[in-house]
Amino acid sequence: MEPRIEYAQASDGVTIAYTTNGSGPPMIWLPPVPFSNVVAQWQIPLLRSAYEGLGRHLRVVLYDGRGTGQSQREVEDLGLDAMIRDLEAVVSSARLGRFALFGYYHSCMLAIAYAAAHPRQVTRLVLFGGAARGWDAMAPAETQALLTLIERDWDLFTDAAAHAWLGWSAGETGRLMAEAFRTATTPTTARSMLRLARDTDVSSDLPRVRVPALVLHRQGEREIPVDVSRALAAALPNGTLVELPGSAATLFIEDLDGDIKVLVDFLTDGVAQPRPASEHRASDDLTPRELDVLRLVAGGETNAEVAHRLGVSIHTVERHLANLYPKIGARGRSDATAYAVRRGIV
Repeated sequence: MEPRIEYAQASDGVTIAYTTNGSGPPMIWLPPVPFSNVVAQWQIPLLRSAYEGLGRHLRVVLYDGRGTGQSQREVEDLGLDAMIRDLEAVVSSARLGRFALFGYYHSCMLAIAYAAAHPRQVTRLVLFGGAARGWDAMAPAETQALLTLIERDWDLFTDAAAHAWLGWSAGETGRLMAEAFRTATTPTTARSMLRLARDTDVSSDLPRVRVPALVLHRQGEREIPVDVSRALAAALPNGTLVELPGSAATLFIEDLDGDIKVLVDFLTDGVAQPRPASEHRASDDLTPRELDVLRLVAGGETNAEVAHRLGVSIHTVERHLANLYPKIGARGRSDATAYAVRRGIV
C-alpha cells in the first residue's frame, strides 16, 4: 500500500502534500517540475518498486510542489524562492533533522540553492537531468520543439514528454506515466513553471555547496548534453560525475536495481550497523562500502574495475582503500587480500 498523504503549510500559506516511506537516513526526492503527482506516481508499478527499493535503506520523502499534484493548485508565486518555502515546510512538518536531497530535472536548481543556504542540514546531494542554469538543460532543439506543444496540445505534449523525451515505454507503464503528467498540473501552470526554470541561475551558489554531490548522467541520452553534467560536477567542490549505462533520460527504467544501488550506496556510505562488543572484529570497523571495495580488490579487480562495478569514480575507490588499509593493518593490496581471505570476506 502506498503511504498516506500528509500536508504541510508553507510560510506564505500554500498547502503542500507529501508522503514518507521506509526507514534509514532521510532523503527528500524533490518534485520534478512541473510533473510532480505523487498519488499517481505511486500507482505506477515501476516507480512504486523504485520507492519501495529505496525505502528498504532510506526514509524517502516525496512531495508535490505548489501548483501540482495534491498540493494547492491555485497559486501565483512559482519561482525558486517559493519552491524553497515548500521544501522548508515539508522539512518542518516531517520533523527532519539532517537529510540528503535528490534533485531531478529542474529541481536540481532547488537542491543546489537549498544546500548552499543550509549547509548544516543537507548531508549529500544527488542530481540527475539538470543544471545550475535552467537554460543549459532546456537548450537542445528537441526540448524546445517539445515545449511549443504545451499550450497548443496538452495531451500530445504530455504523451511526448513521457515517451519521446523521457523514454517511458509505449505500454501500460508509459500510458500511466503520461496520465500522471497530464493530471499533474494545468498547461498554464506548466508553461509558467518552465519559463521561470529557464531563467533561473544558481551557478553562483555552487562554490558554497560543500557536501558530497553525485551527478548522474545516462551515457546515451541526448536531452541533457553530457557536457552540462560534467560542468555541473566540476563546479561543485565535492562533486563526482557518474555516467550510467543506457540511453533513457530518466532513472529506474533500464536498470531498476542498479540505479537504486547507486543511490543507496552513495547515501548510506559510512553508516555501519553496530554489533555486540563480544562479536566485534576488525572488519566491523569497515563501512559497508569499504567492505564492498575490499571484497572486489581481494577478488583481483583493478581500481578502475572496482569503480565501474560500484558506479563510482576511481578517486573514490582510492579514498576508500586509503581509509580501510589502516583499519585492517594492511600496507597494500597483497596484505588486504590476505586479510580478506582469512576473514572469509571473499
